[in-house]
Amino acid sequence: MKYNCLIVDDEKLLADSTAEYFNLFGLNAVAVYGAESCRDFFKTNTAELILLDINLGDGSGFGLCKELRKTTDIPILFISARTSDDDKIVALNIGGDDYVQKPYSLGVLLAKVKAVLKRYGRSAASGYSDGHLSVNFEERQVEVNGAAVKLTALEFRLLSYLIENKGKVISKNELFEKVWGDKFTGDGTLNVHIRRLREAIEINPNSPEYIITVWGDGYKFMRGSE
Repeated sequence: MKYNCLIVDDEKLLADSTAEYFNLFGLNAVAVYGAESCRDFFKTNTAELILLDINLGDGSGFGLCKELRKTTDIPILFISARTSDDDKIVALNIGGDDYVQKPYSLGVLLAKVKAVLKRYGRSAASGYSDGHLSVNFEERQVEVNGAAVKLTALEFRLLSYLIENKGKVISKNELFEKVWGDKFTGDGTLNVHIRRLREAIEINPNSPEYIITVWGDGYKFMRGSE
C-alpha cells in the first residue's frame, strides 16, 4: 500500500496521535514503532516521506537513515527531543531533509510535511485511510479492513468527490454536475449509487458512519470515528 507519510517513533502514543491527526487533514499516514518494523513496512508498502525519530528503542534513527538512503531518496524529516546542534548537522549530512524538535505542534508539523511533499512534487492529498477504509486516488483502489473492494468508475468518482470535500455538505445538484457532469440526473440514480457505496464501505450500511445524509441539503463524508 502507498502512504504519504510513514512515522517511525518508539513513543507509540505520540506516533499514533500524529498519524491520526495527519489522516484527519488529508494526509494518508501510518505509524510504526522501531527500526525493524520500519524495514518490515517497506517490504510490502511505500511512503512518500518519513518522519524519523533519532532515538529508537531498537536502534538509531541515524543508522536507519543511512540504511534507507541505500535504496530510496524519499525525504526524511528527523524528530528528536535532543537539542544538540551536532545532532542537527549529522541529521542533515546523512541525508535528512529537516530536523523537527519535540515537543512539536501538530499543526506546524502538518504544514511542514505538506510543504516538503509539495517541494518534492508529491501529492499531499492522494488518498484517505483511517484503519477501516482506505482509498488511493491515484491508483483508484479501495480497501476495507485490508481487503480490496471493487467499485464502478462512477462509484469511485462519487466516493472520491465526497472524500475530497470531507466534512462539507454537498448538495445533490453539485454531485450531479461534478460527478455525473449532468445537472439533470435524477434523485433515484444518486440514491442507488449512495446505497451501493454504503454497502461497499460501511460497517453497517443501515447506520452509515461515512456517507451521511443531511436531510434537505445533500450528503457529507465523515470519518467513521467522528
